[in-house]
Amino acid sequence: MAGTSLSKNKHFITLMTAQAISSLGDWLSIVAIITMVGLKWEATPMQMSFIILSLALPMALLGPISGTIADRMERKTLMILSDVIRGGLILLLVLASNVWMVYICLFLIGIFSSVFVPAKNGKLKEIVADEQIKGAMSLTSMIDSSTEVIGPLVSGILVTTVGAHNVFYIDSATFFLSALLIFFLPKAVNRIETSVEHENSEVGSSFKKELKVGFQFLKKSTFFMYGLFLLGISLLILQLSDSQIIVLIRQLTDASPDLFGYTVTGSGVGMLVTGFYLAKKTDYNAFIYMCIGVLGIGLGFGGMGILTYYDVTLSVVWFPAIGLFAGGTAALVFIPFQAAVQEKTPVHMTGRVFGVINSTTTTATIIGPLAGGALATLIGIIPSFIVTGSLLIVLFIVSIVIRKRVAEEENNHVTESQSGTQGAAT
Repeated sequence: MAGTSLSKNKHFITLMTAQAISSLGDWLSIVAIITMVGLKWEATPMQMSFIILSLALPMALLGPISGTIADRMERKTLMILSDVIRGGLILLLVLASNVWMVYICLFLIGIFSSVFVPAKNGKLKEIVADEQIKGAMSLTSMIDSSTEVIGPLVSGILVTTVGAHNVFYIDSATFFLSALLIFFLPKAVNRIETSVEHENSEVGSSFKKELKVGFQFLKKSTFFMYGLFLLGISLLILQLSDSQIIVLIRQLTDASPDLFGYTVTGSGVGMLVTGFYLAKKTDYNAFIYMCIGVLGIGLGFGGMGILTYYDVTLSVVWFPAIGLFAGGTAALVFIPFQAAVQEKTPVHMTGRVFGVINSTTTTATIIGPLAGGALATLIGIIPSFIVTGSLLIVLFIVSIVIRKRVAEEENNHVTESQSGTQGAAT
């Protein structure tokens, strides 16, 4: 498989197609739910906040546990079950008559999403050669960015033309179609019995002890730990600022009603462009790119605050442009780190390692909006953007100062298992 390019790897193409369909469905349902609950049912702001929280909370709480499950069981089977169950739960939303039914369905969907993500990352490691992992991770990020741009647009059109309830049927179909595609992926061969024996000899066979394996693996590398810190902080600031952008826009005298949509689209396009660039250029220093990304996010959101303070005209131009810049540089944090971890993690541990990472990022997703509202209330919306942007710039300076030590760790870190566990699939 090592000599096969990604474009000729039919298993990789199948997995990416399934991911694209499933990710598009995620956006379809979110917009339809917000439309149904927010407009039809006239939910309160707090009830609307619980919509996102219902999805994110199980992923934050169960990330490491789900990762362990993804390593102990057949990943293909887990992904199929996750898609089929989520497809059924989406259908139940058609019958929902109050917000509590929606919360319960979304919470259950979040549980099975928390299993799907580490299982998918583990399967990716099985079917893609080590030297192609960086390119593969860039392509998966491009898919996520593309669906973030296309999904809300398609969903808005569908909700308007066919209604929110019919969108749920379409969304459910996307999960079933994704499951069908995953069915054609190979099962893992030699499901790393030797690796399981190796783990058991070190940490024992108890489920609780296996939960620690992901943390222990990441702790062995300064790059992994500091990179995870940069990833978590960057996502926290992104969520903190994203949740308050609409409030910042209200401070402008010439703000267009569609300015928020343009900015979100710009951010998605920026991430898409960066993903395309990183897919072509895979021989990069992950830590340096992450530092540049942190700086870019800081300059982007800090710049938004400053230009809004001076009420600069033509906001319909510069606001989406900054969104494009911030989204593009944010991808420099997310993609290189996850690609480096994927590259250096043995195939039999990817579920647990990415379970820890997914739990960290989801926690930031939960805390960010809450912290953003509290900070904007405390010091004002414009100062909050300037302060958080400045903090990221300071973090960039600190990271550059210690870059040599961290970069050496990235190059010298030796995993418990290298390519010996690669190619575990037929």
